[in-house]
This record gives sequence, structure tokens and C-alpha cells, in this order.
Amino acid sequence: MTRSELEHVIRAAGRIARDREIVVIGSQAVLGQFPDAPRVLLASMEADIYPRNHPERADLIDGAIGEGSPFHEEYGYYAQGVGAATATLPKGWRARLVSIENPNTEGVEGLCLEVHDLAISKYVAGREKDLAFTRALARHALARKKILLERAAATKLDPDHLKLVRGRIRRDFAAR
Repeated sequence: MTRSELEHVIRAAGRIARDREIVVIGSQAVLGQFPDAPRVLLASMEADIYPRNHPERADLIDGAIGEGSPFHEEYGYYAQGVGAATATLPKGWRARLVSIENPNTEGVEGLCLEVHDLAISKYVAGREKDLAFTRALARHALARKKILLERAAATKLDPDHLKLVRGRIRRDFAAR
């Protein structure tokens, strides 16, 4: 997904949900901070999003422009309406959201996770695709180890999971 495609999804989601603020919490949130992110980080054709002021309307988005919808068939990318609790995030993440609002979003603001908060959600989830994403963030120097370790400590995790997340972070940066 490209930045302009994400802007299209934000615009469409805002109209569908009748909400002028759309939170982007999936991997494509990287486009908020890095509009020209390396291609390896843009492999996903879906944007995980929810309406900030009406999160209960995420299902409307999923039905209208989600996977297998006419929107998906026409454009080749889609939105996945998710819940606000889909990602495990560090304390203070809302204050660090990165805004996308320009003529292409037509008055709808996309609020993208800051890259370190996004990475923490990926480290916590720990699926292979998530860990490939965090390795690419480290390899392309789009995230800093020190900040990631601080954010991990600010995330509500049991001690064993926190230890696992810290190990994943260290491994990604040892490989550089």
C-alpha cells in the first residue's frame, strides 16, 4: 500500500463511519511518519483502522471497503475495521499519533501510530510477519533500540512476555 492509497482508505472510511478521525493501527501506519517507507514495509494491502469517535462503526468500514468488497476488487487494497484494543500499545501512545490530513483525505484526519509504538505492537503480537516487519524497521534505521526498550517497559505485559519482547528488540538490532 502506498501513502496515496492509505489516504484514499482514510477518506473512504471517514465517509462511511461519519467520523473525521480515523485511527490507523496496523503496519501501514508506518506511512504516517514515513510516506516513502521502504517497499518491504508496504507489503500489506490492508489498513487496520477504526473510527476514533465512533469505534463501534468499524464493522461498517469492514463491510463497505473490507476484504472481498467491491472497493477491494476495484483498487486492490482495503480496510480492515478493527477494535481499539486490537493492538497492545505502550502508555501514552495516543499523544504520539502522527496525523495525515491533506487535500487527498478531504477533511478526514488519519491518526497513525508512531513508528516505535507500532513496532511494540508487532513485537508483542510476535507473528512471523510482525517480526519480519520489525527486522525491516531496524535494518532501515527507522526505529531506535533505546526508544523501543523504553516503550516496551511502558507497555502492560506480564514479566515473561516483557522479557520476550526485549529479547526480540535486542535480536533485531544485533543483526544490523
